[in-house]
Amino acid sequence: MLIADTIIDSVRINAPADIRLAAEAFRDAVADLTGLYVNVTHNIAASAPMTDADGSVLASAVFQPEGAHVDWWKVPQLALTSPLPRACRLEAEPFWCNAHGIHARSPSPLLQSLDLSDFEARALTRAAIVVPVHLPFGQIGAASFIHPDEAVDDLSALYQEHDEALALLARIFIASYVKATERPREQLAGLALTKREVECLRWAAAGKTNDEIALILGLKRTTIRFHIRAAAQKLDAVNRDQALFKAAQLGFLGTLR
Repeated sequence: MLIADTIIDSVRINAPADIRLAAEAFRDAVADLTGLYVNVTHNIAASAPMTDADGSVLASAVFQPEGAHVDWWKVPQLALTSPLPRACRLEAEPFWCNAHGIHARSPSPLLQSLDLSDFEARALTRAAIVVPVHLPFGQIGAASFIHPDEAVDDLSALYQEHDEALALLARIFIASYVKATERPREQLAGLALTKREVECLRWAAAGKTNDEIALILGLKRTTIRFHIRAAAQKLDAVNRDQALFKAAQLGFLGTLR
């Protein structure tokens, strides 16, 4: 379904002062299109909720439907226990899910391997259409679209008809929110790793130890440690795992399988 340019423009945020109106436009556009309501986060790994220019939490001030009994953004373990953010780490396209499975346009073995036991208790809903929004520097936002009738657990028809429109609206709203509110990251924007640092990180990402990488590259173990530490410092990573994650998200490691 095509979305009018006026609606697209209304959900785009150019400055913090636009956040509240854009959030209301996003909420209303989704309701008009599907009858669903929105749960949205700019960063599934962050505990801080999205706020408007005055500091009001959008989840309660704008998006929470009347009569809702769960303040999902106040549940600190949600990002770790809910299958929804877990699926967002593995999928870039919209999907819908319930206790019986995660359903995307293209089959994904990774999604099918997720644990969906106690789905309603862990996801705080019986079903949801979810749009993952993968952002620069490894950040992942997400919008979940929920039926106001808590008994509904099949969103397949709404997903088939509206997934692309929901994805467009969610990506514009979340990406523009992040741009309007994030602090500058010039040190990452202009980041450059050496060829040797990238080689070491790629082998480390493949599961090789420093000793194994040294043998492969014909270097000393201490030299491998030096290159990986240097790369971690450039990436502003606190440990080896975070360095590998950031390097992958920034495109230095190519496609890892």
